Parts: sequence; structure tokens; C-alpha cells
Amino acid sequence: MDEHLKIFTGRSNPVLAKGIAKSLGKELGHLTIKTFSDGELWIKFEENIRGSDVFIIQPTNSPAENIMELILIIDAAVRASANTVTAVIPYFGYGRQDRKDNPRVPISSRVMVDLVTATGADRIITMDLHSTQIQGFATIPFDHLYSRMVLLDAINALGLDPENSTVLAPDVGSARMSQAYAKYLGMHFALIDKRRYAPNKAEVMHLIGELDGKDVLIIDDMIDTAGTTVNAAEAAMGNGAKSVIAVATHAILSGPAVERISQSSINKLIVTDTLAIPDSKKLDNMEIVTVAQVFGEAIQRVYDGESVSALFEF
Repeated sequence: MDEHLKIFTGRSNPVLAKGIAKSLGKELGHLTIKTFSDGELWIKFEENIRGSDVFIIQPTNSPAENIMELILIIDAAVRASANTVTAVIPYFGYGRQDRKDNPRVPISSRVMVDLVTATGADRIITMDLHSTQIQGFATIPFDHLYSRMVLLDAINALGLDPENSTVLAPDVGSARMSQAYAKYLGMHFALIDKRRYAPNKAEVMHLIGELDGKDVLIIDDMIDTAGTTVNAAEAAMGNGAKSVIAVATHAILSGPAVERISQSSINKLIVTDTLAIPDSKKLDNMEIVTVAQVFGEAIQRVYDGESVSALFEF
């Protein structure tokens, strides 16, 4: 049995971590994390991990404490003589800051990878990166998983007629992903050309494709403030769409996102549980699908020394 495979979690998304462990027929390992009065963190493995292959599950969404927690857990595992340490990061924070697009700014994605690597992790596993070039920042194995297998099941369960359905890319950046979905589902494809005039602010300029009388699927890697998604939904309805369903991997839902979505034309919102979604951000028309099985299979394959890419190519 896999007695040397041990799974631990930080405090960012323990529910997903439990699901991943359960999919592997295991319990989460015992790890104590405390926050001192001054805000400093204290970490301790409460079991022997010498010679074990340790997988640490921690999305690195805001606050920054989640990143610090992951780094300290990795360091504790390395110092406790784990055989290998894998950082399982379902949502890779700072993934949008992947290039030097202005003078005197950091390449924050690179810094995140360097932190994990320098602390002693042997491998990184993540899902649906905003920019796949981030893998190039790593000098250790970097496995990029896809939520498509579970999201496609949820989309197929809607029973849409492919001939009367269109996958709408809300911006040029998500076009490749949307085209892959459209091809697989046998649906039409449409694209919105938008102009971003400030961080988290954009407006629709042109719409390419046929939406009149169609059920529209808006597919993106994440929904943050929901401005892009809601603008795309309103543009779709304004061009004669019959209904709008939004699909995203990472439900960040920051700032005005929940209010925007609840007041929009979006009939249904399908997201995954890469991030812990508090009850205050759960909407009546929201469906949350778990990616625990996807991560569980990837972890098992890494542990067994098998190919991960063969499982998730699409």
C-alpha cells in the first residue's frame, strides 16, 4: 500500500484537500498551523515523514498569508527529511503577472515559482494557469492539469443542442481554451474583442460570430471581479442569445463580483472548487463541481512514476 504517500493541507482550502485524500483512499496527515498574536505563523508536522513522498495542498489566493503558509510547510517537510516534497497549488496566485508589461514592475509569477523552488519543493502541480508560459519559470517538474474533464461532464449534463449553442470567448486571451471546448462539444464559436483601459476594467468593442437564438456558453479560466464575464453575457443577450451559461475554473469572486453576477443575464454559473467559496459568495444559480478526483489521479501517477500528461491531454 502507499504508506509513503502522505498528503497534508494548509488552511486555504481544506475541504478540497479532504476530497483529494478521500479519492486516494487516504486520510490527511496531521499538521499543526497556528497564527501568533503578531500575525507570524507556526508550523509543525505531527507525524513522522522521514523518507515519505509528501504532497502539500494549498491554493495561493489572497491573502498573502496563504503563500507564506505554503512556503513554511514546504520548508518544514524538507527539514523533516521527506523523500520528495510536491507543492499542489490548485489555484496559482499571481498567475496574471507573468511578464514585464511596464517599466519598474516585478514578474510576480516568476517570484512565486522561485519561492517554492528555493524552499526545497521537488515538483509543482497546478490547474488551469492563466498563462501556460509560467511553466517556463520553473527548474523543477511542473505539472499543469486541466479542469476540462469535470467541467465537460457538467456542461453535457445541461442537455444543450450543439447545433443551437455557441461557445463565446469573452476576450482574445481565452479564445484558445474556448475553441477547444467548442470543437469537443461540436458547438459554434464566437469571440469578443475587448479593450482593457485599467486593471479589472474593460469594455466590449466588437463581437465576432453568430449568437442570435443560441444558448451561449462563456468559458474562462477564472472569474475575478466578473466584469469581463458579465459584459460578455450582456453583449450576448444584446445580440439575440436565448440564454447565457458562464463556466470558469477558478471562482475568485472578489469585490463586486457576486452583486454583478446576481444582477446580470447569466442563467447559470458553473465553477470548480479549486478555491474555497464562502457561503456569502454562493449564488442560487451556481453549480460547484469538484476537481478532487483530477488531483487525486495526478498525485497517484506522480507517486507511481507514471505519465501525468497522458491522463490530462485534451
